[in-house]
Amino acid sequence: MTYMGQRFIKTWLKDWWEIFCHELRQIFSDGGVLLIFLVAGLAYPLLYNVVYLNGVLSDTPIAVVDDAACPDSRRFIREIDATREVEVVARCVNMAEAEKLMRERKVRGIVYFPRDFGEKLARMETAKLSVYADMSSFLYYKNALMATNFVMLHEIGQIQMERYSLAGMTEQEASQVVKPLGYEDNNPYNRAFNYSFFLISAILMIIIQQTLFYGMSLLVGTQRERNHSFASLPDKLEGHGMVRVVLGRGGAYWLLYLGIGMYIAFIVPAIFGIPQRGQFGDILAMLIFFITDCVFFSMTWSTLITRRESVFLLFLAMSPICLFLTGCSWPTVAFPGFWKVFSYIFPSTFGVQGYINLSTAGGDISAAGTQMRAMILQTIIYFGAACACIFAENWVIRHKEEIRERREALARKAGIDKAEDARIISGE
Repeated sequence: MTYMGQRFIKTWLKDWWEIFCHELRQIFSDGGVLLIFLVAGLAYPLLYNVVYLNGVLSDTPIAVVDDAACPDSRRFIREIDATREVEVVARCVNMAEAEKLMRERKVRGIVYFPRDFGEKLARMETAKLSVYADMSSFLYYKNALMATNFVMLHEIGQIQMERYSLAGMTEQEASQVVKPLGYEDNNPYNRAFNYSFFLISAILMIIIQQTLFYGMSLLVGTQRERNHSFASLPDKLEGHGMVRVVLGRGGAYWLLYLGIGMYIAFIVPAIFGIPQRGQFGDILAMLIFFITDCVFFSMTWSTLITRRESVFLLFLAMSPICLFLTGCSWPTVAFPGFWKVFSYIFPSTFGVQGYINLSTAGGDISAAGTQMRAMILQTIIYFGAACACIFAENWVIRHKEEIRERREALARKAGIDKAEDARIISGE
């Protein structure tokens, strides 16, 4: 290596180190940023796990209105009451009484058997029953619907067996017709349908992305309110060195969030007993890619922040959208085309899916291969975008006076008197 090359590398590393240390000082001197990074980043995962600690809701109280009063409806009610999901706590004479109990929050669901329920079954017609659920919580709806569906599927099999037996078939023949292929339900990753197991894994990765973005944006907004630039290059760089600034600033956040990310991805699940079936090294590799992606994502989009308080409006608007776009609550294959493409903007879309594939489903690194390749592509794009933003910001800084003169010239050409406008606005 030539002397010039060694000197360039030495200078590059020295500049990088100065920018890295300067960004760390900026982070630890801003109370709001520390509040987001350390308090929110460390406390939010605990808070969400405490809220969803009892992820399995059992014996949801429901009321039954049995207008049919037949052996079939009574057997159906007994079987519903025997499920883990619900408990029949009231047998009402009409719907008005059941609705009153629901309004008083004494029951969370109603199962209604119409008067002709038994008659239709006897005539070999399709009988209907109605299920009503308190939608103040998704778990009430899930339990009422699951319990009813389980019993209904069992009853359908029993009714078919009875009808085939009346037609002259033996019990074995009827069983082969009703259930020609034997099967067994097997839900290996969440046998009890625990609500927290699938939700918390997504929320943990969302917390990493969102707190990093909001903290960085808060710092950018603060500097701009003080007429400083987040992208100011050292004078000795003479307008060059965008890569040094991006990697220097990004390195500070990356180092900080590697620790926070490991706490969120490994320690928090261990505290609350959330199963982690993947290998530590595989999850760590995915986490490193995800945090790197989040750093450049945050650096790029935070350039649009001009005021400190804008961050809190974004917090309210974007967090639920990012969670929905991960596909944990609605399958991505059912997304409209626009939202599927829109989801590719966020690292969390791929980070959540990769984390679930490794940690919850217990796959190896190849199970998150698609997501990791997507995050690598995102990282490259956002790194280039961050460099472009640094370049644009510095160009504006260096040509600020020229830009101001051009604006005034255009205003004069358009016949705009800025001094007069300012006097009128001030009320003079």
